[in-house]
Amino acid sequence: MTYVVDVKRSARRTNGAVGAAVCRDGTRWEFDDRPAADAWADDLSTRGDGHVWVRRADPDDDSPADAYLVGRYRQPRLDGAYDKRRRRLYTPSVEQAGLTEYELE
Repeated sequence: MTYVVDVKRSARRTNGAVGAAVCRDGTRWEFDDRPAADAWADDLSTRGDGHVWVRRADPDDDSPADAYLVGRYRQPRLDGAYDKRRRRLYTPSVEQAGLTEYELE
């Protein structure tokens, strides 16, 4: 009996190695058992740029898959990016900037 794993979009978006494997061999993969599928996911995680794992399919799912390869896609952190709130909080006030001498008379 084979263990069928479907690759979800989240895994493809998270890890480039998963995307390459899907382009090469498709979204449905067959393994001998769950440990073999887990080893495949671990290998993809080390070769790619994001962590992916095998998650058991819901018992009520009508799909022929026994499990899914999934990942958690996150947007990159933008710590140094332009931020209006940060600019508002850290912009020196008129008094601090030395502009008080230009007050209207």
